[in-house]
Amino acid sequence: MSVDEDARWLEWVTKQFESIAGDDKEIDLDEFKTALKVKESFFAERFFALFDSDGSGSISLDELLKALELLIHGNETDKLRFLFQVYDVDGSGSIDPDELKTVLKSCLRESAISLPEEKLDDLTLALFESADKDNSGSITFEELKAELESFPEVMENLTISAANWLKPPKLDQKKHQTPRYLTRAYWQNNSRKLLFLCVYALLNLLLFTFAVLQHSYGGAWFMVAKGCGQCLNFNCTLVMVLMLRRCLTWLRATWVMKILPLDQNILLHQVVGYAIFCFTLLHTAAHVINFALQAEQSEFSLWEFLLTTRPGIGWVKGTASLTGLVLQLLICLMVFCSSTFVRRSGHFEVFYWSHLSYIWVWVLLIIHCANFWKWFVVPGLVFLLEKIVGIAVSRMGSLYIVEVDQLPSKVTHLVIKRPQFFHFKPGDYIYINIPVIAKYEWHPFTISSAPEQSDILWLHVRSMGQWTNRLYEYFRQPGGQAVCPKRLATSLRRRRQQGKVQDDMFNSADPNEPVASNEDESIELMMLRQSGSQYSAAATSESGGPGPVERQPDELGPAERGEVSAKLGENHRFCNIKCYVDGPYGTPTRQIFASEHAVLIGAGIGITPFASILQSIMYRYRMRKQTCPSCSYSWCQNIKDSDMKLRKVDFIWINRDQKSFEWFVSLLTKLEMDQADEEPEGRFLEMHMYMTSALSKNDMKAIGLQMALDLLAKKEMRDSITGLRTRTQPGRPEWGKVFQKLSMEKKGKVHVFYCGAPALAKVIKAQSEIFGFNFYKENF
Repeated sequence: MSVDEDARWLEWVTKQFESIAGDDKEIDLDEFKTALKVKESFFAERFFALFDSDGSGSISLDELLKALELLIHGNETDKLRFLFQVYDVDGSGSIDPDELKTVLKSCLRESAISLPEEKLDDLTLALFESADKDNSGSITFEELKAELESFPEVMENLTISAANWLKPPKLDQKKHQTPRYLTRAYWQNNSRKLLFLCVYALLNLLLFTFAVLQHSYGGAWFMVAKGCGQCLNFNCTLVMVLMLRRCLTWLRATWVMKILPLDQNILLHQVVGYAIFCFTLLHTAAHVINFALQAEQSEFSLWEFLLTTRPGIGWVKGTASLTGLVLQLLICLMVFCSSTFVRRSGHFEVFYWSHLSYIWVWVLLIIHCANFWKWFVVPGLVFLLEKIVGIAVSRMGSLYIVEVDQLPSKVTHLVIKRPQFFHFKPGDYIYINIPVIAKYEWHPFTISSAPEQSDILWLHVRSMGQWTNRLYEYFRQPGGQAVCPKRLATSLRRRRQQGKVQDDMFNSADPNEPVASNEDESIELMMLRQSGSQYSAAATSESGGPGPVERQPDELGPAERGEVSAKLGENHRFCNIKCYVDGPYGTPTRQIFASEHAVLIGAGIGITPFASILQSIMYRYRMRKQTCPSCSYSWCQNIKDSDMKLRKVDFIWINRDQKSFEWFVSLLTKLEMDQADEEPEGRFLEMHMYMTSALSKNDMKAIGLQMALDLLAKKEMRDSITGLRTRTQPGRPEWGKVFQKLSMEKKGKVHVFYCGAPALAKVIKAQSEIFGFNFYKENF
């Protein structure tokens, strides 16, 4: 630090100390714990004891400054000696196995990691045996220092929370750099969207201008009202066109995809919606002012112009003013209920039901404006046809939820019997209606199973709103119908037979030999169960059963109305619940197979589209595997073809806690097994797991744990947190370093696909533009 930085740091520490210490000018243990914000009191007590150099039971400003001087300005040896003293609980000058286990146990709690006692013992022994070079039964400071030096990333920035907490905030320095929106990369990555918005703005300007010129006889405010009215004719039609999901899904497979930003139809729908809101306000205000001016020279008052049909304004019995006011209210309601605040606060149903008022909006617009029907007739017929097709498709076939699994973090895994006519692409989504949960509500969810799973569909539904919470709570209730012994026995017998088919296929089958009709079934079986033990391979489950008779919801029997027919475990059960599905609909992820280097980033439950994609990718990968007849060595010689141009896939999954990894750990385990052999050009699929609740490797409270996890992972060839071969990284990804590494791999043009929280999407998109990567966000 410079002299100025030192002075600022001293001032900041003094200020922070005074705010915590209070009148007595001393910090006691409770105040220290509160300020440090640690989850585990062990570290607070150890840090406090080392800071309290005189053993008085409180820390003065001088003691605090002396300790922080060492941690912030000291060299690596000083910091390592402080770490050694933290681990040396009894102050004997060495660390024995029991002391190390106590520290690691506290590290686990601090990082919100839960492991069995046996695994904690394994971690302790792994670290202890590695550090105890002379086999003396204890670790000295020199031995700990030597061990830490083998982990250079740990030594990069060794800190503790107290040092970070008391670091002064960085001064905002104005960086003389080009704004993001003016960079070449931004314009290249958003060229289609920007071109569309420019054409859209130009069309609105032209329509407004022509309407104003045509009505120049009526005065300025009358001209503004008519100009806005003409723009509303166009926008109220376009807002519907942007939500013709079936047509847009079809267009994604055509050359139109290269010109129009079909992947961003939701964003453009929102833009047009806000434009309608603005035009409506201006249109209404202009008419009110115009009516006020006319009322001064007419026999009708302003209120008669606005609230009655006496002036005869409008082509349907003078109802223009009344229908206009109702339209204004409906549009304001729809815009407000569509806001992020409403949709993300667990009140999706408010958005859903208020949005259905678009039907009344169109009816009132036809009555309100004499020319609107001319704009509306063709798109309206297409929209009506889509709805009719959607209703017909959703009622065809016998769709039943045949299995339910309740996973950690309130995620409900639904297994749906897939009808023969239902075809979809990896990453597509559907709308589902479950009458026993809500008879008239349809909700969109990504399909998390692969198209190659011929008999079933997977949905993973996280409880975040009223409908999803009702779904989760419904399956938590005990089943109301007795278990049918014959059906359960048949189910278990089928599961054992299917498990044998799976074992035979993957243990002894020749990968080059095509498998008959059992192949799709085998893939389905090996990937079906995702909710078992985090260390188990994928289990099998029933997806068939006797086909129930198609009936309306009101005519369903007890089991079909949602009674659970078989319960296999606390959170896993078979059932027979009627549901309806509308779709599938395409998403930006359809571009993955046209990419050369795909980077799939899922945050939390945002993994669902990538679960489907990864399964489909590995299915195709498996079909292209070659095996040496003499040594049984397997490799994939040429993965690139007309159907899939992929040369490399990087999958990044970011989770808040350990339990969330259990959602798809069995699937990921299977994918790792599929490419156990190294490929000539490197691994085709690489996984990167991040756990944000875990402390980073350079935090003093987590150094020992992360070192132990690394050592044990190398020894056991699997991660202790997830059971995967891929090591789970603590904290959040450093996107600059991640993307830098991806760009250096030279596997072709990088396309980044993201599904998760919008805030993280902005960060990843900005980094993608810096490196010139194409960015796609899952949106529906």
